[in-house]
Amino acid sequence: MEFTTSEIAEMLNGEVIGNPNICINQLSKIEEGREHSLSFLSNPKYNKHLYKTKSSAVIVNKNFVPHQQLNITLIKVKDAYASFAQLLQVVEDLQKKKEGIEQPCFIDETAEIGKNIYIGAFAYIGKNVRIGENVNIYPHCYIGDDVIIKNNSTLYSGVKVYNNCRIDKNSTIHSGSIIGSDGFGFTPNTDKAYDKIPQIGNVIIKEGVEIGANTCIDRATMGSTIIHKGVKLDNMIQVAHNVEIGENTVIASHTAIAGSSKVGKNCMIGGQVAIAGHLSIANHVKIAGKTGIAKSVKKDGEILQGPLAFNLKDFQRSYIFFRQLPMLAKRIEKLEKEFIL
Repeated sequence: MEFTTSEIAEMLNGEVIGNPNICINQLSKIEEGREHSLSFLSNPKYNKHLYKTKSSAVIVNKNFVPHQQLNITLIKVKDAYASFAQLLQVVEDLQKKKEGIEQPCFIDETAEIGKNIYIGAFAYIGKNVRIGENVNIYPHCYIGDDVIIKNNSTLYSGVKVYNNCRIDKNSTIHSGSIIGSDGFGFTPNTDKAYDKIPQIGNVIIKEGVEIGANTCIDRATMGSTIIHKGVKLDNMIQVAHNVEIGENTVIASHTAIAGSSKVGKNCMIGGQVAIAGHLSIANHVKIAGKTGIAKSVKKDGEILQGPLAFNLKDFQRSYIFFRQLPMLAKRIEKLEKEFIL
């Protein structure tokens, strides 16, 4: 990446205060700035760093007024945080932009490959696969038969996509994730062992989904496991067969969702949450980390916390007594002795 401050300002619809011709070739935190780097300032807590940073330029909000003389160039924008995030996206796109097909790799003759794609070394592309335009498939990926991957999607190294799965446009799947592995379906037999129930469904990942590293999404027993538009999944999450996750829901690491549960739209789920099978979670629900969900959540906007979840305010009131249990036990013991006497 190499841009002048004026080019960056034009990109962000901002205004340069200072030298418009400074060459910027890296981004940095304001407190770790160096020559030719660009930083941003949006939190007033970091104002002190502006006056001693070694960055060549800093993005600030339009209404920012310095309290002492500055020797650096400012780029004033409507929202410094959002503008810096926009630049981070530009840098990421430049870093991952690759084209061509590396060797060795295997692409079945029946596969359809779009324009401007990248397929890394040792990738495997199965029969009747359809890959759209501007798709990046990094080394050591496995794409099973009849998979569809639509435009502008990226699969990082080591992603495995089992047969018949669908990945919509603008989606990102990080290294080590597995899409379409068998759902955990077994039935006990007369020998007290377990017979496997064939899992013949698939996984459908809708537009703009991002899936973190080493996350596993199981294929449906029948039908589809569905991850809807805009969902963001962290690293190391388990999504079981026939689960459905609603639009724009975000889920943190180590969460597990058991089979056939339905999570609503715009939910926020913390880390290490466990959701039992065949449940429904309403829209806009927030679930704190390490919470266990054992029954359906029917009320939109509910906030839940606790090993066996109940309403957040009820949990917080109860927690006051949890902390006092040792003292309460001693009081009860003392009262029992006095009563007996």
